[in-house]
Amino acid sequence: MTKYTAVCVRSGNWWSISVPELRGVHSQARRLDQVEAMAREAIALMLDVSPRSFEVEVRPEISAEVAAARQARARLVEAERSAEKATVDAAKTLLEQGYTVRDAGSLLGISPQRVSQLTSSGCKPRKENRKRSAERTPSRKRRVVS
Repeated sequence: MTKYTAVCVRSGNWWSISVPELRGVHSQARRLDQVEAMAREAIALMLDVSPRSFEVEVRPEISAEVAAARQARARLVEAERSAEKATVDAAKTLLEQGYTVRDAGSLLGISPQRVSQLTSSGCKPRKENRKRSAERTPSRKRRVVS
């Protein structure tokens, strides 16, 4: 599928749109979220094809401040992924070493419920912990009503 780039520049209250791959294809949009639709329509009219027969990548021209903020946010997302993986690994290790879910949560600064969520896909509590919890659970007797 062919991919076109919609380069857009803020011009007053409008976004001015041009498609560098197609000479003479220009449009405008009031909001950035409307740029793709407007560019798609202009490209389809110029080429006389269906608006769904190609891809459009919106590339707004941004200031250095916005670029820096976007880079910082991307670094933040990567740091969150790294922290999540480290937390999962540490929680699994703690449970394997016999720590309770509550203690693991306290050590990691997360709730015991979160420890359970993070470790549920592979790390099971020790058998003795499961046995003790089964002993604490009272058995329920059914009452028969006649």
